[in-house]
Amino acid sequence: MRHGRTTANATGLLAGRTAGVSLDRLGRDQATRTGDRIADVPAVRVVSSPLERCTETARTIVDRQKGAPPSSVDPELTECDYGQWQGRRLSDLATEDLWPVVQSHPSAVVFPGGESLAGMQARSVAAIRRHDAAVEAEHGPGAVWVAVSHGDIVKSILADALGMHLDLFQRLEVGPASVSIVSYGANRPRVWATNTDSGDLSWLSTAVRSGDAAVGGGAGTSAVGDRTPRLLT
Repeated sequence: MRHGRTTANATGLLAGRTAGVSLDRLGRDQATRTGDRIADVPAVRVVSSPLERCTETARTIVDRQKGAPPSSVDPELTECDYGQWQGRRLSDLATEDLWPVVQSHPSAVVFPGGESLAGMQARSVAAIRRHDAAVEAEHGPGAVWVAVSHGDIVKSILADALGMHLDLFQRLEVGPASVSIVSYGANRPRVWATNTDSGDLSWLSTAVRSGDAAVGGGAGTSAVGDRTPRLLT
């Protein structure tokens, strides 16, 4: 799950890791709506980026869960370090020489004074896979957990799950408070949904699936098979 809209999003600023950037009124409403969607799914764990906009969103998710699942923060899920780009207007950044590279060749991007997009993807994917393995070890296959993070982080995780090169990740859209669903099985990740901001998620409580892809498309979420952990990000 991406955090809800922030005051920086609303004014066209690249917040990066700036402290104190919180959800605006619309962002709080978005987080509440998504929390209500996820409430129908018994999540066993909620993990968040340490930045305020994500922890605020994560609290909304936990508050709507029955039984208050354990929650934690993981610095490896924090926003990309945009270095000298942080705090600047996107409209101004679009005039920088680096901007076209960010758009078309992100695997080559190192933000001035900051992090590379390849490094961002490597740390965030490693964190997601580590948490997913821990959930399976503790709760067994089929458990559902939630990661709350940032747009570029979620896009990079989805790109990895889809087997896409990082240079293609700008083709993905991840809106505020949107939910994407990934399962990590023994053979490969499987992407069940991306960038959803409405719709019933209760099927995740009972869905079972085979570790192998169904040739021809299968029978949908009611098909019988081995269950695998699912990440909502």
